[in-house]
Amino acid sequence: MNRVLAHTGAKYPILQAPMGWIARTQLASAVSRAGGLGIIETSSGETENCQAEITKMRALDLPFGVNLPIRFLRDDAMLKFVCASGVKFVTTSAGSPAKFIQPLKDAGIIVYHAVPTVDAALKCVDAGIDGLVVEGAEGGGFKNPEEVSTLVLLQAIRARTDVPMIAAGGICDGRGMAAAFALGAEAIQMGTRFVSCVESPVHANYKNAIVDAKETGTWVLNTKATPCIRALKSQRTQAIHDAGLMSFEDMKGIRGVYFEGNMEAAPALAGQTVGLIDSVKSAQQIIDDTVAEFFAITARLGALAQARSFG
Repeated sequence: MNRVLAHTGAKYPILQAPMGWIARTQLASAVSRAGGLGIIETSSGETENCQAEITKMRALDLPFGVNLPIRFLRDDAMLKFVCASGVKFVTTSAGSPAKFIQPLKDAGIIVYHAVPTVDAALKCVDAGIDGLVVEGAEGGGFKNPEEVSTLVLLQAIRARTDVPMIAAGGICDGRGMAAAFALGAEAIQMGTRFVSCVESPVHANYKNAIVDAKETGTWVLNTKATPCIRALKSQRTQAIHDAGLMSFEDMKGIRGVYFEGNMEAAPALAGQTVGLIDSVKSAQQIIDDTVAEFFAITARLGALAQARSFG
């Protein structure tokens, strides 16, 4: 049995990433209705708004999860709310989950932690985590400055532990999903693909920028400081890239990118899958296409295995 499906209650092992301000009920409910697992963000720091979104999702009676980015939580208000809210699945990220695991587990919640390295994965397993979101360097948003691809990271972590893994970074379709499963994953998480879907609340300019970008259309910025991010190439990110440094001040205009379509207001977070995304689709179409392609590829590979043939 697929352990991620057992843990989440979703129909398909496809999760939507918890993008700040974007991953709220409008998007998460569309993903969950389509058979995936919508995730509500809390990284925006808007505690009351995020709590209201969790309450809205609960009322819809759909499977969903919540992300708790440890470094960005001002206090334990969100943790306490989640523990008391009936949420069944949580991903933690951006810091050590050690102090979060027991309160969440005491509330009957399954906990997965996002990791960018083997060492981080093993520490989480030792701390009692239920599973891992394995985040390769191809993904958008906040990154580990020491880049390791999803391809390598999945193999390296699977060689050391048997906990369920959700593959994240560089995946936006059934081909990527099949590759991830071949490397030991039991689910995938997609961010950039869902940012650019019909139900995403972001401005059309942002969606179109993703669709129009090439596979070389992103930069990893600020690798020698904090925060390290992957974002779309633009005049603003060109300047940051050339300077070699960035501060949190550069991110203050992010809502201008998301909701006003000003692509120079801040770095527009996106992963390398921008080079694979060529149209804006509904969440339902994205998930249906991903599942169909996954099964077509795995059926073909299964037939090759059955015949002991390489094609």
